[in-house]
Amino acid sequence: MQQQQPDQSMDSYREAVKSGLYAKKTGLVGKYDNVRRYWEDEITRQFLHPYLRKTLVYNQSRMRRLRILDLGCGSADGYDLLAGIRDRDAGLHQVEVDLLTPEALGLYKGVDLSGELVEQARSLHDSNPKMVFERHDFEKGLPIRDGQEPFDLYFTSYGTCSHFNNDGVLADLLADIARCTKQHCLIVCDWLGRWSYEWQDLWSNDLSESRSMDYVVSYIYEKGERQRRRDKLKHLNLRLMSRGEAEAIISGASDKAGVPIKPLVYFDRSTFTGRHMDTAEYNPHAQPVRQAVNSLHEVNMRTDLSSLVINYVPKEGFDSLNNYFERLQICWNSLVRYTGSLLEAYDEKQQRFAGALPEVPGSLPQPVQAMMARMKQVVEGVGWLGIGLPRENIIEPQLGYALRYLSTKMQQGQGCAHNLVGVFEIVK
Repeated sequence: MQQQQPDQSMDSYREAVKSGLYAKKTGLVGKYDNVRRYWEDEITRQFLHPYLRKTLVYNQSRMRRLRILDLGCGSADGYDLLAGIRDRDAGLHQVEVDLLTPEALGLYKGVDLSGELVEQARSLHDSNPKMVFERHDFEKGLPIRDGQEPFDLYFTSYGTCSHFNNDGVLADLLADIARCTKQHCLIVCDWLGRWSYEWQDLWSNDLSESRSMDYVVSYIYEKGERQRRRDKLKHLNLRLMSRGEAEAIISGASDKAGVPIKPLVYFDRSTFTGRHMDTAEYNPHAQPVRQAVNSLHEVNMRTDLSSLVINYVPKEGFDSLNNYFERLQICWNSLVRYTGSLLEAYDEKQQRFAGALPEVPGSLPQPVQAMMARMKQVVEGVGWLGIGLPRENIIEPQLGYALRYLSTKMQQGQGCAHNLVGVFEIVK
């Protein structure tokens, strides 16, 4: 497959940076919306936490601090994600809960092909001498010069590895990492998931077919603006990845380097909540579920819970995928509707539930039952507050976290979400 020219692949990001909508804004729309902050970043943190903690302990026992190389760093998004990983054993009374403390970090180096994003990262972190940024083309190899110390964590995020349309180029990069590792390192690879429902039209049972997609960075605009800019939007040719294909790349890199690269975990991130669920660019049946989840986490905003109900449309010839999505849809919708029933049944004046609550079917998977019990506790515990908008600012965010827990527990790490992420280890 012909490789996309670097300058062409960066046009979309140049346009996004110039628009101002790629800046670090938060809320209902844009790159840094609520799903990005409260779901996507946090899901990655949850899966990476035990392995990063182990690496930090390993380094500390050898009187070394952590060195991080962020491949495709953008405007230092990887640093923000990693710095937000918390010590999961921290008690409510503790204030300092970050796992990656400033004292534990030796160096964070971010590299990206986009000069605009590199400059944005520098402007955001120019006061931190431990953070450096460079423009680099990964097709030219690993950005480690002769005599430099290797890194402890090689990190990618938000589909960076999907820019490698040629699997051999990525395998070469991973092999370089394996060769230069002295004792131990972690590698995080992040691809676009091959089987995401948001681009169901691109599904193919032939893994040699439709491996890449014409990806439009249109999600940063609201619907009206997106339609007005239709003819001006830039396109990217990005690799879609399934777990089996990812395993083949890792195996090939191990063989090239003569060094085992051990898979630690694969996970799907943003099932039913990917960016292009809202745009429906690649699936006319996609619903704006991400917009509804963003609303759950928006301060002082009340959400119509019916907007969260998913109506999955199966695709013929993909029984296994259809079964997975159907099952997740049933569990998701059951939790949403149960929460709606709780809100209807709660008597704010009497400060209790009025009448019998709907039964929780014992046939539902344990994660759903656990989150239903959790939502009952939440509504019962705060529904009577009357100040601070308890539904908008407590109950709805907790429903968001419950849905996140559900989708995370039921994911299979096969590429059935917007992103497929793999965490790997090299030990010599």
